[in-house]
Amino acid sequence: MRILFMGTSNFAVPSFEKLIREKFDIVGVVTQPDRPSGRGRKLQASPIKLIAEKNKLNIFQPEKVREKSIVSQLKRLEPDVIVVIAFGQILPRSILDIPPSGCFNIHPSLLPKYRGAAPIQWALINGETETGITIMLLDEGEDTGDIILQKRYTIDPETDAILLHQQLENLAPNLLIDVLRRSIDQLPITQPQDNSLATYAPQLTKEHGNVNWNKSAVEILNLVRGTAIWPQAHAFLQDNLHVKILSCSLMSINSGKTFPPGTIEISRNKQIIVHTARGKLILDEVQPATKNKMSAHDFVNGYRIKTGDRFIPSPQKK
Repeated sequence: MRILFMGTSNFAVPSFEKLIREKFDIVGVVTQPDRPSGRGRKLQASPIKLIAEKNKLNIFQPEKVREKSIVSQLKRLEPDVIVVIAFGQILPRSILDIPPSGCFNIHPSLLPKYRGAAPIQWALINGETETGITIMLLDEGEDTGDIILQKRYTIDPETDAILLHQQLENLAPNLLIDVLRRSIDQLPITQPQDNSLATYAPQLTKEHGNVNWNKSAVEILNLVRGTAIWPQAHAFLQDNLHVKILSCSLMSINSGKTFPPGTIEISRNKQIIVHTARGKLILDEVQPATKNKMSAHDFVNGYRIKTGDRFIPSPQKK
């Protein structure tokens, strides 16, 4: 089976490496162009490109994959199937029609739930207890193609987006290999998605990390978990200190004095307890602006945080 692989981000790496280890015939690799990265803004190759170079594979880096010249080059490769994982561009019909077995895509949700760019993040933000991997046939829509295979995965309450991303990317390779091997002699059996059950998971913006203290402690905890990769949950302390909230936990006992949402209470052992509209949060790790991340204990000592200090949401852009 001749495979054309299309991928860019780290999520695609375990599956790509699995294809190489299993000796599949990879006739080409399409990944995004090198992009400026870091403070020096030096061009950085995608992790997929670095692996492809190491294995001396044929690499394509089109700015727009729908360009006629690129489509012609891909056609000449004569792939039996195109595998697409976290590539970053929507494929036109001219590419979808190239492989006789179709284009297989791995998506980290149980479609039709969480179509879109950030399914892992939104599943956590919304407090889901289950997610999974879907392998589907790509069509011209955004994650709307027929389903080939799904695998459910239980979300641990302590899991954040960083860890869930790793868990799902490591769940995908064996599922992909299974589907590819079953597709060597016959087209995969598929099932249409039920569009009436579809939900959308758009790309996060910086504003999505704003903490609204008028929400419940559970909702804020889920926001911290879901935005752990980016933009990270953040708020202002006393209207001047920008603070990222990197990790926190629910306070199991909510007895005692009640303060307005966003108000800090310092415990005897210098825990930072923040009151919300419903319940209390214990901050475990924070990062003040321009500083390294630190424990809440060090934050209390270094910034002289006291009971009665108050967090407010980050200001909205006008």
